[in-house]
Amino acid sequence: MTGSEYDKGENYGNFFNDLIFVVWSIIIFVWYVLMGDGLKLAAGNKLEAFLYKMTNTPLKGVALGTGVTSVIQSSSATTVMVIGFVNSGMMKLKQAIGIIMGANIGTSITGWILCLSYIDGSNGIAKVLSSATIAAVVAVIGTIMRMICKRTTHKNIGNIMLGFAILMTGMQTMSGAVTPLRESKVFIDMLTMFSNPIAGILVGIAFTAVLQSASATVGVLQALSVTGILTFSSAFPIILGIGVGASCPVLVSAIGANKNGKRTALVYLLNDTFGMLLWSIGFYIIHAFVHFSFLNTIMTPVSIALLNTVFRLVTVCILFPFIPKLEQLVCWFVKDSAEELEDEADFDLLEERLLDYPALALGQCHRAMSGMARKLRKNVNRAMNLLNDFQLGKFDKVQRKEDLIDRYESRLGDYLIKLTKHPMNSVQTRQVSLYLHMINDFEQIGDHASCIAHMSNEMNQNKTQFSEEAWDELNVVMEAVREEINTTCKAFLENDKELSQRVAPLGMVITTLCDELKIRHVERMSNGACGLEEGTVYSDILNSFTRISAHCASAMVALSKNSEKPVDIHIHNSRVYPSDTQEYKTYLAEYSQKYELIKIEEHIRSMEPEEVE
Repeated sequence: MTGSEYDKGENYGNFFNDLIFVVWSIIIFVWYVLMGDGLKLAAGNKLEAFLYKMTNTPLKGVALGTGVTSVIQSSSATTVMVIGFVNSGMMKLKQAIGIIMGANIGTSITGWILCLSYIDGSNGIAKVLSSATIAAVVAVIGTIMRMICKRTTHKNIGNIMLGFAILMTGMQTMSGAVTPLRESKVFIDMLTMFSNPIAGILVGIAFTAVLQSASATVGVLQALSVTGILTFSSAFPIILGIGVGASCPVLVSAIGANKNGKRTALVYLLNDTFGMLLWSIGFYIIHAFVHFSFLNTIMTPVSIALLNTVFRLVTVCILFPFIPKLEQLVCWFVKDSAEELEDEADFDLLEERLLDYPALALGQCHRAMSGMARKLRKNVNRAMNLLNDFQLGKFDKVQRKEDLIDRYESRLGDYLIKLTKHPMNSVQTRQVSLYLHMINDFEQIGDHASCIAHMSNEMNQNKTQFSEEAWDELNVVMEAVREEINTTCKAFLENDKELSQRVAPLGMVITTLCDELKIRHVERMSNGACGLEEGTVYSDILNSFTRISAHCASAMVALSKNSEKPVDIHIHNSRVYPSDTQEYKTYLAEYSQKYELIKIEEHIRSMEPEEVE
């Protein structure tokens, strides 16, 4: 082996030894960056509530996103939190865009905090303010709070301080590890390769995707800058790629989200992608004509932090006026189905500007409630279909529609409460009271439909089977419940007071049937024809049927009594069903005969096609 070959081999050996130490240092550093739990736990649910309430304008969203991300030091964590809000319907996509833009600014604060790691001195005040001293003091205080304090909040603050100390130590270790690399020709050649814009951007994307943190990548760049050989031309393209790489954990978190949740994650990706494209195209095109002289400027930790902040701040300033266009773009990428468009359309009816005109506002409420009633009727029937024909896809749909029904109740309730703060006549006041009562009943019916779906899923998983007699009896009641929910919704949609009077007697028949079926099932259990587990599930299903019928009757009793003069004080008493009227007795006798439990030759199988309105 020649001398030059030996030297070359030795250089490679030293390089890889130093590189291993660098990797270990990065692990220490990333450990802190990824441990945002202390910060989030210290803030608790208050952080999320604050984030939600203070985003009524895009500018407030940007400011808040910046502030929150500066605290938790992770734009990904902020965005994942926002995805949860949008996914649940608590926040609109337009609100989320502002927060995400602000989060991209806030994450650059970590780079400035890391600059403290490079404070050093050998005597006097400089020694007191050195990073080693600061880290030691903070670590001691954090340890004391962690061990002595009894309150959870104080313990979490102690965790934050320990994390900060780890951050400072990790940066010191990483800086010390990369210092010997300044003499490595291999390392110098590698940094020179990053000067190629495309290669540098790809490295920034890949490295950040692996570390899952933009702050971590910036910290590594700051550590590399202490070698004195990292130039602007090498650092700039890496910083351009960092944001795109940081979107990886955000995109992963949106896998199980709904359409709006996926759109929110896509906003994060597009925001950084547009920033990367705008800066790279604009900068390098201008450079082709002007030939910037600062490309070979040696970067420092402070200049890295400054470059990262300027890049993110200017990007947000450029994209901020285009928030509506960005919203349209992500909606184009992630399209709504016809069903989803229908679901969302009803909420658009509840316009704030109509609150000053109670008659118009109540008309809009009725239209929105009509949509709620239609979807409720479908979901109850869909849930009962699962008992006879379980399909996982239909089960998931029941749960999605149940979430939608809950949103109806929340949005309509908020709108009606706001309406009460405006002058109304007595008729309008009674109408508001009626609607508040009915949306509560509708929401409760939806909850019990979801319970039925969960029980059918449990039966499918456990292979639970009833006797043929039990199934036949259950299907008789199911047919009665179907008629009651269909009649309830039709009476409301058509404002048919005469039809609404059929619901209470039918509900009484269903309640009587369910009580009778429970007794019969106990007899089957005592005879050994049915086990305890089957008996429990059977009873739970009957209880859900009873409660659905009760809430249907409650809603229709309220509807019929609302037009009476004087208004019946029992309008909101869901237990007031029986009546001495001849009409009530006639309907009761009709339904008692129709749904009589008789022995038949053919087995009953209650199903309603999905297409039925």
